[in-house]
Amino acid sequence: MKLPHVDIVKYRNWWIGISLAITVPGFIGIMFCIAEFHAPLKPGIDFTGGSIIQYEFAPSAQLDQVRDVVDKTIPGSQVQEAQISGKRVMVIRTKALADEKQDEKLKKQLDKGLHELVKEPVLSVDKVSGIVGPELLQSGLLALFITFTAMVLYIKFCFQFDFAICAIIALFHDVLVLCGIFAIMGLVRGTEVDSLFISAVLTVIGFSVHDTIVVFDRIRENSKYEGSKGIDKDGNEYRKTFGHIANDSVNQTLARSLYTSLTVIITLCALYFLGGVTTREFVLAMLIGIFSGTYSSIFNASCLLVWWREFRKKRKTAKPAVA
Repeated sequence: MKLPHVDIVKYRNWWIGISLAITVPGFIGIMFCIAEFHAPLKPGIDFTGGSIIQYEFAPSAQLDQVRDVVDKTIPGSQVQEAQISGKRVMVIRTKALADEKQDEKLKKQLDKGLHELVKEPVLSVDKVSGIVGPELLQSGLLALFITFTAMVLYIKFCFQFDFAICAIIALFHDVLVLCGIFAIMGLVRGTEVDSLFISAVLTVIGFSVHDTIVVFDRIRENSKYEGSKGIDKDGNEYRKTFGHIANDSVNQTLARSLYTSLTVIITLCALYFLGGVTTREFVLAMLIGIFSGTYSSIFNASCLLVWWREFRKKRKTAKPAVA
């Protein structure tokens, strides 16, 4: 199916405005998270340390009853209801305790308090120490830094430096959109991020830069036609500028970008609605990232490159006039 030709570069102020309308509230949410949680996002047990305990409960058990017992035993814990393998399960998240003896003591008190509500014994107990959590966070941030640095060098080597800068700005946009939305969710819903979230961010970065490179490669191939004659829809001749080249290149790759992203989105939607509760936040992060990455590759990266080339051209023409 052939898509209609869209003058993307002409309305670049609108595309940048839409991005700002999404990223600014997210950035404010990140600032609030830093003030409240001392981190850009609400950290989960993977980063802070703690335990995740899963119980299967009787059909008559109410979520409020479970929360009352848990709050009396281990204050500050979170309780969520989920369906795992057709079983009604309560997932209890507790923060890291001072020592293992205290942890075991409170665990026994929790088992005793939930005895009447529990249908089956404990399904699973996962623990993360308070030492491993910060190490995971440092490793995740280091992986992000290395990824961004390697991509700048790669794009600079394959294209030009301004291509690399525009691609990295588009990547920062994608990461900021994803982190901003999860920061707001952390403030409103208490959504926490774990090591899977870092994996989602890295995957989104890879997907987004892959799409951006496809667009930039077409721009580089078509740049040889800059200055040649073109005919508009009214039959008038014009000289092709870099803006025309970029606009034509984006339209030539538009169908491929949309079809690829749509295929991934359909798969992720199936995983989100039909998959397990343990991977739902990861899939949601992927969905947000794919939407943002597709948008930035089509509407932001190319428009930023055109803006930079036009700005540099104006500066070159202005210097002889000043002299």
